Amino acid sequence: MEDAQKIIVDFIQSKASSKSKFYFNDFLPLFPEMKAREVKKIMSELVKTEVLEYWSSGSTTMYGLKGAGKQAAAEHEE
Repeated sequence: MEDAQKIIVDFIQSKASSKSKFYFNDFLPLFPEMKAREVKKIMSELVKTEVLEYWSSGSTTMYGLKGAGKQAAAEHEE
């Protein structure tokens, strides 16, 4: 599972210059041999360990690295 987690984090970091949030379906092509449920478990573990975080628009949930992106900066303003 650690190899899969590294693949996910590396994928997000490789796209960091253009995008900070990703749909769940963006990660499925990284693991063509796995079922969606297995990938979801890996993603959930990364959220649980605070490597990734959920971001919701209200109608859709996305994933991003914890503390990355414009939204993260705005949430910590007072």
